[in-house]
Amino acid sequence: MAESEGGVKQQTLYISIAVALLVGFLMGIIYSDRSPQPGGQMGQQGGAPPQQMGAAQQQQQLLQAINSLELAVKQNPNNAETWTQLGNAYFDTDQPEKAIEAYTKSLAIIPGNPAVLTDLGVMYRRAGQPDKAVATFDQALQVSPGFEQAMFNKGIVLYNDLGKNEEARKAWQELLLVNPGARGPDGTPISEMIKMLDTFQGQK
Repeated sequence: MAESEGGVKQQTLYISIAVALLVGFLMGIIYSDRSPQPGGQMGQQGGAPPQQMGAAQQQQQLLQAINSLELAVKQNPNNAETWTQLGNAYFDTDQPEKAIEAYTKSLAIIPGNPAVLTDLGVMYRRAGQPDKAVATFDQALQVSPGFEQAMFNKGIVLYNDLGKNEEARKAWQELLLVNPGARGPDGTPISEMIKMLDTFQGQK
């Protein structure tokens, strides 16, 4: 009996850890599908590798990029790519309202880019507008039904921000139909996330 009780306690511990990991994961991790920007966290077009740069230097390069891009869109306001790059720079510097404006202008010039729509949805979420975020992810999926980042992010916002657990589960199940091996940003398989979500729901 002692071994049995120990096994039950150990299993409960593992479940508790899994639930804690799930809660932490769903609190804010979300995908972005944008292109890397000069000096940004996702890569550079030259110079020292990101890991060799200090945070202050990266921030300075981003601010310089923003100044250049703001000037560029004033000189040529009909260039969708430049608006997208400006939105990406605002994204990296945590300026969601400005990023929303830049991405919206890019999409007004060239509508229907699923990657830009996905990043716009991320910025709506960061700006505290989860309903708009989900609607924007849906727009991306209308254009590109199998766009995995939008499907994943939709589930995150539905669960974490809107409390729509079943809709979140459905979004991730649809993602698995597109890619059975899909994983979250930290490498966690989506199938495991669904299992942990079910476990967490059962604990309530």
